[in-house]
Amino acid sequence: MLLNLLKSKIHCATVTEANLKYMGSITIDETLMKAANILPNERVQVVNNNNGARLETYVIPGKADSGVICLNGSAARLVQPEDVVIIMAYAWMEEREAQEYQPIVVMVDEKNKMREIRSKETERQIDKQSS
Repeated sequence: MLLNLLKSKIHCATVTEANLKYMGSITIDETLMKAANILPNERVQVVNNNNGARLETYVIPGKADSGVICLNGSAARLVQPEDVVIIMAYAWMEEREAQEYQPIVVMVDEKNKMREIRSKETERQIDKQSS
């Protein structure tokens, strides 16, 4: 049996842009994508903490270390700049793998810079040298 579980998420990211005229998708800082093991074109669920809206879309990489989180196309009607969102990716797993799997959680600050990455393999703090 296959189960659909949370693979990874970017927790409490701040939306930097909403572009209604773009064809669709969510643009995510490539550094955050890599940390969360989210691939270009991967399907994600976006939950808006400000208004409760939930949507699904696909990911396109944004400039690395830019902090960009931009909702494009119709999603821009549900999420606005400065809203706080959770971006979640899911994966199909065999039941045995699912019982052992722990998702990657990328915690970010208000400027979408990584402050902590939580995963089964490692729970490490991102060095906060310049605050």
